[in-house]
Amino acid sequence: MRKISSAYFLRGTMIQEIAPKKFDNTYCKDAANPDDTVFVFRDGKVLIRYDINSDAVFPKLSEFSGNVSAQYLFKIDDERYFRAQGDVFCPDGYEYESVRSLRHITPLYRNFAVMTAYQLDSWYRENTYCGRCAHKMIPGTKERSMVCPDCGNTVYPKICPAVIIGCVHGDSIIVSRYRGRSYKNYALLAGFVEIGETFEETVQREVYEEVGLKVKNIRYYKSQPWAIDSDFLMGFYCEPDGDFEIKRIDEEELSEALWISRDEMEYREDPVSLTSEMMNTFKKFGNAVLRGRKE
Repeated sequence: MRKISSAYFLRGTMIQEIAPKKFDNTYCKDAANPDDTVFVFRDGKVLIRYDINSDAVFPKLSEFSGNVSAQYLFKIDDERYFRAQGDVFCPDGYEYESVRSLRHITPLYRNFAVMTAYQLDSWYRENTYCGRCAHKMIPGTKERSMVCPDCGNTVYPKICPAVIIGCVHGDSIIVSRYRGRSYKNYALLAGFVEIGETFEETVQREVYEEVGLKVKNIRYYKSQPWAIDSDFLMGFYCEPDGDFEIKRIDEEELSEALWISRDEMEYREDPVSLTSEMMNTFKKFGNAVLRGRKE
């Protein structure tokens, strides 16, 4: 079978694709300087304002009144990012907005920064106390971890592996709508990797559980960190192995699942997610995606 160059596939701009800027998450315990960015999260929201170009702006340490305890997170190029610890006074001009509403803010690198910072902030908050002995945890000295000084339990940032699945038949692909979620647009089939599974086995299980189809020709497409949910996504295309008719759906997970043709699909104008890029790629190239980027 002919090998297709990776350049053949449509490239969107997913949230982590911030080149030429470079993300550096090397762990350190540096103190914040006045020009460093400090994220302030509260109840799933973050302090933010917008400049005259409608670009997102987050506060610098110098904009806060009084002392602010700030913990280093990472840097992008030479711009360093911290998280505020404890209560702080809101600087003038800033307001709290839901982090989940910010997936399309510009510039893209600040979008990626706030999502990644939110993942780390949530992890730190969720690991204040040891899950083994209930003693208060402290940050690790040499790596990003939370360590119990009483029993030695060490916890690392949570990353949940999951798959995004483009199940393709001829000129059509399966799309679905989630049940009971705020996101109402069509998405691809998806699911989390279970203990003991490979990613390919997860693809097979999830398609069968959600729409009752067996699949073959599983082809890896691309991966994406999806920080807002602490997920790490792996994208795959596949095709039905035999019958392709959807006779049942998992009604606990989905409200709808159906085959949709390329002609019926619309391009996602701002494909920050792996799902959107995979849908756009299928819209452009059809079942050529099943030939993959490797033999």
